[in-house]
Amino acid sequence: MATIISTQTSTAVNADRLFYGSCLALITTAFSFSIRAGILPQLGTSFGLSAEQLGFINSMWFVGFPIAMIIGGLVYYSVGPKIIMSVAFVSHMLGILLTIYAGGYSTLLISTLFIGIGNGCTEAACNPMIADTYSGEKMNKMLNRFHMWFPGGIVIGSLISKFMTDAGLPWQAQIWVIVVPTVIYAFLFFGQTFPKPKVEGATSLSQNFRAIFTPLFLFILACMAFTAISEFGPQQWVGLIMSKSGASPMLILALVTGLMAVGRFFGGPIIHRFDQTGVLLGGSVFALIGIYLFSTQTGAMAYVAAIFFAIGVCYFWPTMIGFVAERIPRSGALGMSIVGGMGMFSTAIFQPIIGGWIDSERAAISTQGLSGDALELAAGQATLLKMTTFPIILIVAFTVLFFWVRSRKGSHVDGTEIPAPGASL
Repeated sequence: MATIISTQTSTAVNADRLFYGSCLALITTAFSFSIRAGILPQLGTSFGLSAEQLGFINSMWFVGFPIAMIIGGLVYYSVGPKIIMSVAFVSHMLGILLTIYAGGYSTLLISTLFIGIGNGCTEAACNPMIADTYSGEKMNKMLNRFHMWFPGGIVIGSLISKFMTDAGLPWQAQIWVIVVPTVIYAFLFFGQTFPKPKVEGATSLSQNFRAIFTPLFLFILACMAFTAISEFGPQQWVGLIMSKSGASPMLILALVTGLMAVGRFFGGPIIHRFDQTGVLLGGSVFALIGIYLFSTQTGAMAYVAAIFFAIGVCYFWPTMIGFVAERIPRSGALGMSIVGGMGMFSTAIFQPIIGGWIDSERAAISTQGLSGDALELAAGQATLLKMTTFPIILIVAFTVLFFWVRSRKGSHVDGTEIPAPGASL
């Protein structure tokens, strides 16, 4: 059985302040995602950038994120979350200021990389910190409430960007908005005592690597690649595709991210009721239905598809992190960071593949006489139909995991005991 190390006393660790600081740091991540996306047209005009150059600028966000996550996981127990969040703050501020005072394409590449590094440090520090602060059902609830601020922050950031753009305000003013949550999270973390690891062996890299190279962890790592692309793949493309069907891309985005934020807020009791494996399996089924509806429906039915899709992908990311924290605890901060990094790497790898699918479908369908919006919609929906492969794979994988976990209740994995569904460490 895993040996639990008691955390520092409640008088020494201000759990609420640390948690709120983590949430503000994740809002910074969400703002950097949504506001920078909102100002892309203005950046292209201001600096004379091509769509390809804008794409490379965006890719730096996804490059910096997983690199910082994995490095942060490696050094988490040696330098501590306080240092990692200090690096996050410096990286965020450098990225923001370099963007505002950018002189051209190269500076924008570097600034976006810094912001990606800041975002990755946030995930690397806050996930294990929250896992060490809380246990069992409370840990799952707080991880979900922490991760609700990524979709929630995207909704807020998108609305801010749209309002400021419609008001004719310069893009630099929108970037200054990102400073607000950045400064607040730095203030909340300043001078605080951070929790100690609660599982014996979690601070040892040799123990971490031993836990990582187990069949269960490698299985979860592979599943994370598919949960991430099931979430971010359709989200990146469905707005463009559905805009040809009579549905509003902004409304679809707001509906999906809004429902995800609400769902994650109430995620604790749901995971307690159905267990992590049940939630992952059920989410895969809902994601499949949502993506399939996106691939076959138009108009108002696109919003129905968005509801199913949001319910499906809502719990994927925090539940996968929570599964590693609770059931493979000796993988430590490194294990959580590697799983999160896999999600981002998967997103980066699959995006050009999905783009290639769209190009192939467009070429094939154009021979049937379709053109214009009808061609774009048909090619896009055919590609979405291919994306149903991702949740189908997950349904099979999570069905196996669901029954395997129940068959091994009370037995040992990586030297730790698997808790019964709904139980705490």
